[in-house]
Amino acid sequence: MNQFHFPEKIRSLPIFQGRFDANKLTTEDVDIYFASYPEKTVIEPHQHDTDNYGVVTQGELILIIDGEEKYFYPGDWYHVEPNHVHAARFEKDTSEIEFWFKEE
Repeated sequence: MNQFHFPEKIRSLPIFQGRFDANKLTTEDVDIYFASYPEKTVIEPHQHDTDNYGVVTQGELILIIDGEEKYFYPGDWYHVEPNHVHAARFEKDTSEIEFWFKEE
């Protein structure tokens, strides 16, 4: 999957060097990721020290928190609290915008 779902200006942002395909916009308080995940992507349980919000822009996110699967579709927002273990699965090509708020 590529980033062509996002406008050219977004795709011209710096490339995120991490475990998923994304362009990254960094500010003092939040990192914003314009991310794409190919179908059949599985993200193993992990945690962040950031307060994460996201919105699905295409496809479908299956977010697993405390053993419960929740499905998110285009236009749906989700939230993962800091240091909360979570996992994800993508059964379709999916794009989303993720906001990783830095904790003080």
